[in-house]
Amino acid sequence: MTRPAHQRPAPASPEVLEALVQELVGLDLVPAGHELERLSHDYFDYSPVLQPQLQGKRAQLVVRAQTVEEVRRVAAACARHELALTARGAGTGNYGQCVPLDGGVVLDLSGLNRLRAVDPASGIVTAEAGCLLAALDRQLEPHGRALRLAPSTYRTATLGGFIAGGSGGIGSIRWGFLRDPGHLLGLEVVTVEREPRLLQLDTSASRALNHAYGTNGLITALTLATTEAVPWQQLVLEFEHWDTALGAAQALPASALLLNALCLLERPLARQLPNPVGCQAATGHRLLLLAAPDALPVLEAWVPQLGGRIVWSAPQAGGKGLPLRELTWNHTTLHVRAQDPSWTYLQLLLPQPEGPAIAALRRRWGDDLFWHLEAVRQQGAARLAALPLVRWRGNGPLAELMAQVKELGGVLFNPHVLTVEDGGLGVIDGDQVAAKAAHDPGGLLNPGKLRGWLRSTPG
Repeated sequence: MTRPAHQRPAPASPEVLEALVQELVGLDLVPAGHELERLSHDYFDYSPVLQPQLQGKRAQLVVRAQTVEEVRRVAAACARHELALTARGAGTGNYGQCVPLDGGVVLDLSGLNRLRAVDPASGIVTAEAGCLLAALDRQLEPHGRALRLAPSTYRTATLGGFIAGGSGGIGSIRWGFLRDPGHLLGLEVVTVEREPRLLQLDTSASRALNHAYGTNGLITALTLATTEAVPWQQLVLEFEHWDTALGAAQALPASALLLNALCLLERPLARQLPNPVGCQAATGHRLLLLAAPDALPVLEAWVPQLGGRIVWSAPQAGGKGLPLRELTWNHTTLHVRAQDPSWTYLQLLLPQPEGPAIAALRRRWGDDLFWHLEAVRQQGAARLAALPLVRWRGNGPLAELMAQVKELGGVLFNPHVLTVEDGGLGVIDGDQVAAKAAHDPGGLLNPGKLRGWLRSTPG
């Protein structure tokens, strides 16, 4: 190796790129054009901070792999030529997780899409990284099983991409977050070396690759726990007063009701979103629920006591038009930005109870901040995560807003940064860095995204 492993790789010269194409003959290659541009991007335009940093960043070659052996061929070729290698699934992330910073190769893993095994006794499933989440759930239906967690991009996101780049979503009200122990049980990983190894990682070893942006191993298959399939019912609740709606959002997850999602939308935000088929336009603050059938009689009696009313309900399965889950999580931001791209967002946990912090932020930011809350379970306790919509006024006001959140005792998960650590809790995870040293000794996987690797020194 002529380049230090902790130094980012250089883009391929024309000669090296031609040699690489010759070595990979027979694979599905995309050397140029619109498709190469598309496969080099995700939804980083949610962030006006990331837009100028990532605009124009693209691969020099895209390879669409269909088998694990093809993944090994690509890994070996990149190791020989010391080229950056960035894995991607469907590219539904929002932070530039799969955008190559140093050219090189983007490896599209969506062709690895087989369900390998379902254990009939435990429901434990092994599936390839490119499986679409909705398609995987359909294959689990005959077994009476379902995925525990899914993003709002459930219909288009891949399993490997969700584990590598996501953190939670639909189901987090019951099951918490992807990195919580008990979800990810094992990984199949290809190393990036001149002679790549195919590793079967156990639960403990897999943890370091969970939410690591594909910086420390090429995930080709995953083993994870599932849950019982439930015929979820979709409900829209409305409240005239914000404090009443917030109180209901705090009370419902603490009950014995079986819920799979709870999303609270402030009135001005709810009015900007599309409505499910048959649901009237929003007139109040809205609570969106996915509830088990046996929760409906309780909700019909309890919601009026909580100060609200049920304005729409329908089964999730077989429903026409927009599913309710596609009004929640980052789909909320997507819909608002489709009307007005001057809006961006934050991700944070507010001190509990959330009301005083929300009121303080409202006093300072007014109509430049619209509230969107999602019920989650953190370390076994119910709470609300916040994904507020923020009107873009520039870097200075955004920094001031984030500073105020911290002063109030909030925790930020910043969606306007590139690295794994800065988008999370802000600390370097030594296990992630150690996994990169073991699986990617040349530092070629998605370079520039793991701050701990860039700061460490050889040996």
